[in-house]
Amino acid sequence: AFIYLFLVFSFLQRGSDELLSSSLYNSNGTSNGSDSKKLRVEDRMEAAPSRVLHIRKLPNETTETEVIALGLPFGKVTNILTLKGKNQAFLELGTEEAAITMVNYYSTVTPHVRNVPVFIQYSNHKELKTDAGNQRAQAVLQAVSAVQGGGTPTSGSTVDLALTAASSPVLRIIIDNMFYPVTLDVLQQIFSKFGTVMKIITFTKNNQFQALLQFNDPSTAQQAKIALDGQNIYNSCCTLRIDYSKLVNLNVKYNNDKSRDYTRPELPAGDGQPAVDPNMAAAFQGKDSSSLGPGGVGAPSSLTGLTPLSPGALSPLNAAAAAAAAAGRVALSGHSGSSGVLLASNLNEEMVTPQSLFTLFGVYGDCQRVKILYNKKDSALIQMADANQAQLAMSHLNGQKMYGKVIRVTLSKHTSVQLPRDGLDDQGLTKDFTNSPLHRFKKPGSKNFQNIFPPSTTLHLSNIPADVTEEDLRLLFSNAGGTVNAFKFFQDHKMALLQMSTVEEAIQGLIDLHNYNMGDNHHLRVSFSKSTI
Repeated sequence: AFIYLFLVFSFLQRGSDELLSSSLYNSNGTSNGSDSKKLRVEDRMEAAPSRVLHIRKLPNETTETEVIALGLPFGKVTNILTLKGKNQAFLELGTEEAAITMVNYYSTVTPHVRNVPVFIQYSNHKELKTDAGNQRAQAVLQAVSAVQGGGTPTSGSTVDLALTAASSPVLRIIIDNMFYPVTLDVLQQIFSKFGTVMKIITFTKNNQFQALLQFNDPSTAQQAKIALDGQNIYNSCCTLRIDYSKLVNLNVKYNNDKSRDYTRPELPAGDGQPAVDPNMAAAFQGKDSSSLGPGGVGAPSSLTGLTPLSPGALSPLNAAAAAAAAAGRVALSGHSGSSGVLLASNLNEEMVTPQSLFTLFGVYGDCQRVKILYNKKDSALIQMADANQAQLAMSHLNGQKMYGKVIRVTLSKHTSVQLPRDGLDDQGLTKDFTNSPLHRFKKPGSKNFQNIFPPSTTLHLSNIPADVTEEDLRLLFSNAGGTVNAFKFFQDHKMALLQMSTVEEAIQGLIDLHNYNMGDNHHLRVSFSKSTI
């Protein structure tokens, strides 16, 4: 009897608000009598499927927009009721099937609002009956409904600016804190859950990875922006910042890893760019999307190759990106392993050395071994510490210019780089850097993890001796080959920003001068910066 009473108390305490729909509340949100006290124990048991969902443990100040965004990928949202003081909400979807899909999905992938995990279950209510006291929520819902139906929200509604009608089907996407690689296919996988993605162009601007993505209509772009703006692709990093573009149509000339027109598969790959794998392109055009749940769940087992990204901790958006990244890795490497070995090709064989490759690739991970191929000296195998670092290096360095040539970086079928046999002279083409003191990421919690940026014209210099002047550093980098366009000291002259005229010159400067001895055992530290001068 004691155990029974304990269970009854636990069930009542854990979710007594399940039945607190608007029918139990007046416009001020207060209880209408004692009805809420008449909860039966069986009401707290597993509720039957319903198109009304109960969302608990919402963080303070959660907006109606954020609650609606949880349901948008699964279908039409028809009503919402928020219980602000109780950190709860009820969300009504258009069909019971959409609600079932949403609950099933979030039972395997924990949903997050403002980086806080929330809990979603079926409500005992079959519909929500909201009244005039819920005006703001209804205004937001009205705007979303108009967008979902291809219309325009009514003027004068008290709705967030984020819900104003989109006049363009093109979104501008900026990735902040991009610790893990974000590819064109990852973006396609994420955004295609809201509608047909027509075209994508990716580029680097102001030292940030950006993209323009075109949907088939403005209302779909609106839904995607509402749901995804501010979300993290991976845990605590790769944050999406989304706005509407002034463009209404993208002009894509090439289908490669930087741009794609899904309506014109016949487009060429362009100079210096790898062509799109036909099977991969077909997959990302949705031809086999039936195996993917919302957000891309149903990824191959190679998802486990992304070891830092615990699947249990991934939000729907995280799962989509991880699935796409995993699928991309399989397509590029030709196998489902999690190798950290890269193949760099089209190298300048007269100039390239294991040391230069170690220095450049070491910006994006701890490079363990480098092997320039004996019979093909314009190619090299580069072994990174793990598959994630290999992906990161590949996404940032493929297509960059090094020693005057556009290099290709892909995943290798090899699982490790073999050292030459004892007594065999390989002319210094293979080098083991495992014990190098120059690894940037061996120390747990290193700030280097938060300062990984694409190659850019601006270099970040640190560990500068007190007696070194701006002129000294300008001369040093000019002698490395190139023109110094701008310079700025900061941190009491211990650090500086130095801007070269081209990214290729900056890459050259980093290769030549990272770890340069400035005297008195002061070794210069050089990395790419997201800042401009």
